[in-house]
Amino acid sequence: MSTTVIAFDYGLQNIGIAYGQSVTGNGRELPALKAKDGIPDWQQISALLDEWSPDIAIVGLPLNMDDSESELSARARKFARRLHGRFNLKVELMDERLSTYDAKLEAKERGHKGNYKQNPIDSIAARLILESWFAQQY
Repeated sequence: MSTTVIAFDYGLQNIGIAYGQSVTGNGRELPALKAKDGIPDWQQISALLDEWSPDIAIVGLPLNMDDSESELSARARKFARRLHGRFNLKVELMDERLSTYDAKLEAKERGHKGNYKQNPIDSIAARLILESWFAQQY
């Protein structure tokens, strides 16, 4: 049986999104959503969930390299709780350390010029988080 998954790379300005299925273990980047101080447009998230009908959502948890949590970690946890509470969706957190670094490397390989305001990497990071989650699960 295939599991449909949506992943979020939570951020204060942008929230990256990726979608995938356990059959392939691959993710597909979706357009990132804008956030205002970490608060998304919940109607946009509702529309995404309606469109993709995921079985589970994965939210990247930004831990420090020493395993400690930061203010952003607490905010990502709050985002995950709200996803669960608003949409009755199963939500898991996934360590996302180095996903932004890896996303920047991948963006550079794709020819992005390093201006991440014009070429956000948030959805690349969300796909990497999703594919890491698949690799741990299956």
